[in-house]
Amino acid sequence: MSEKVLKDLRTFTKTKPALLVQHPLYDNFGAIISKEAARQHLGISPEDKIILFFGFIRKYKGLDILLKAVQQLKLELNNFRLLVAGEFYEDEKSYQDLIDQLEIRDQLILKTNFIADSEVKYYLCAADVLVQPYKNATQSGVTPLAYHFEKPMIVTNVGGLPALVPHRKSGLVCEPDPGSIAQAVKEFYELGENHFIPHLRSEKEKYSWKNVVDAIVQLSEQ
Repeated sequence: MSEKVLKDLRTFTKTKPALLVQHPLYDNFGAIISKEAARQHLGISPEDKIILFFGFIRKYKGLDILLKAVQQLKLELNNFRLLVAGEFYEDEKSYQDLIDQLEIRDQLILKTNFIADSEVKYYLCAADVLVQPYKNATQSGVTPLAYHFEKPMIVTNVGGLPALVPHRKSGLVCEPDPGSIAQAVKEFYELGENHFIPHLRSEKEKYSWKNVVDAIVQLSEQ
């Protein structure tokens, strides 16, 4: 699924056949809907700048880093909100305490309950950009989800993420620290969402289920 995963595989075996094939798109969550319709469904202002953290909340995913970036951004961006959509898979209290310590609760929209498949499209389509502030990663299932909904991404320079999100094309690559993430968010809004859409549409063609099937057939013949 990524160069990192292939390299990890080779630590176990040098000889067995292996192919690098990109994680295919999740296309079972429905079609793209307008940002206006998605925000109306979620009760989010059409005027706000919305960045999205999506998926299970686990330590390695770096939500704490993103929250610290929000503290910086609230002084520099008007009408700016972070939408956090996903269940806590570890102690929620530490995050709630950090939010209060940073005094950023007004900048957050917390949807930390289970997100049904039928609701996924609303969160992706409501956002301007998806942020993956991971501290470490091999690859991420959230990335092909963003490609499916043609949503620009800000990813950290860890594991296989940068290879999946060409810098200043499908999104922006930054370092896993609050200052770098905050700068990337500002750069995203300076460039504008429309800057990324043609690249997203071109890049997503790599992520077809046919490519996976062809790879499996090729491996079975080796």
